[in-house]
Amino acid sequence: MKIYKFGGASIKNATGVKNLLQVLQTMSHTNVILVVSAMGKMTNAFEDVVNAYLYNTKILATKIDIVRTYHYTILNDLFKNESHQVYTEINQLFLLLSGFFIQNKNKEYNYVYDQIVSLAEQMATKIISAYLLENGIDNHWIDIRDYIKTNSDYREAKVDWTATEKNIKALENTKKLQITQGFIGSDSNNNTTTLGREGSDYTAAIFAYCLNANSVSIFKDVAGVLNADPNTFKNTVLLSQISYREAIEMAFYGASVIHPKTLQPLQRKEIPLYVKSFNAPKENGTTVGKGVDLKPKVPCYIVKKEQILISIATRDFSFMMEDNISEIFDLLHQFKLNVNLIQNTAISFSVCLEDKYGNFNTFLKALKITYKGLYNTKAILLTIRHFNKKDITQIENNNKVLLKQTSRETVQFVLEKKLNLKQ
Repeated sequence: MKIYKFGGASIKNATGVKNLLQVLQTMSHTNVILVVSAMGKMTNAFEDVVNAYLYNTKILATKIDIVRTYHYTILNDLFKNESHQVYTEINQLFLLLSGFFIQNKNKEYNYVYDQIVSLAEQMATKIISAYLLENGIDNHWIDIRDYIKTNSDYREAKVDWTATEKNIKALENTKKLQITQGFIGSDSNNNTTTLGREGSDYTAAIFAYCLNANSVSIFKDVAGVLNADPNTFKNTVLLSQISYREAIEMAFYGASVIHPKTLQPLQRKEIPLYVKSFNAPKENGTTVGKGVDLKPKVPCYIVKKEQILISIATRDFSFMMEDNISEIFDLLHQFKLNVNLIQNTAISFSVCLEDKYGNFNTFLKALKITYKGLYNTKAILLTIRHFNKKDITQIENNNKVLLKQTSRETVQFVLEKKLNLKQ
């Protein structure tokens, strides 16, 4: 069995859906599970619906219309007959959304987020399943929430591997193409949960692990894994091979091509991961598996924006000891602040973090009861794997460096607001 995953950029319009059909015709679709993300930028659009519902109901109808118009435009481009069953199925999902607004009593943001944003994946898979059937590819649409079971940590749900593996094993001998959603699951109360932003790659890996799949193929809008983001860097290089270890390192530092949690289940069973272009599916792309760390061996650049650098010190200038650091990490954990870099001196402890849930100001208020803190917002974290001296000189000469940290294979810079490159 093989697992295919298509991201939002590859199905952002009717042309993308038609191309998906061609990829399946080219690559074969027997013994395949197809995992699909939300179309285009629909995750962002549904996040706007969540925010309007919770904080500004005057614009809620407008935000829903944006989502509705987007999906119906794709429907009208794909299907000639507006009485097609898929129109009814999409309309039912919008009715489900309206019903949620009426019946919901829980206004906790993360819970609401998962119930609403997950509709984007459901709509995408309904449309794609119907289009493939219309064009001669038999398939079975499945609701991922019946298979991937999680705890109730909304927006960052942890997989219950025992229950999930038992459920997914039921698909082991299915030869017909199965189409399902990435990113989402359900808890013990059957409430929808999500696995973290960009979690569709992780969904594909979960299926691969549970079914002992031959491979996972992720189809992207790039040729494979590049050594840098082509939107930021010129003259990027395609990496033809990456080891699991190297890919995990790159994902940890923020490389967006592969979701950080995707790699561990694949490594445990040595299931190869292929990252390919959806415009050229027969090209080799990038293989992630056992073997050489990196081929070719070139510097790799990873940029994370919207970072906060905070330097923390005790009020009496005493040493920053283990108990102080432990107390600070407890606060970081309590307020769900993602730590990307740490550095400490005798009397100071610096942390580069991202505030995914908008909790930084509350964290700062709690922190200042005991400590002093100076911070920079909108900082940039630049990580260079397999760096050379030229890289370091270039960054230091052209940017205001707030913090620098170097290890054997990696150098990291926290930069003030803007990354300047002279290439």
